[in-house]
Amino acid sequence: MEPVEINAGAWYLRALRDDGRVTDRPALADLGVTEPADYVIAAQQGWADETRYTWAVCIPTTGELIAEIVVTPSGELIGRARSGHEEALAESLPVVRRFAEGALGITLGST
Repeated sequence: MEPVEINAGAWYLRALRDDGRVTDRPALADLGVTEPADYVIAAQQGWADETRYTWAVCIPTTGELIAEIVVTPSGELIGRARSGHEEALAESLPVVRRFAEGALGITLGST
């Protein structure tokens, strides 16, 4: 499956990126990811083989990753935010939940 972008009102959700135009590596490192480049590759593979769906919650005007949301086919909904951006995560989680349950057919546990 190709990554799906989501408009979550004030926030823009997209796949993780690390290319010539956008890199999420610094933001992922800020979230505690020790190998951000490998993490982005794994996230892309998760979409491709439908084993993990990962979104970068971004500021729409800059594309900067401020939070991350992960959904697994087994029903996990996991989110984490960079310091000071907890509200963006809280507002985006219900949107991803609706997408996962409606479009992907995944029944998610409570968060």
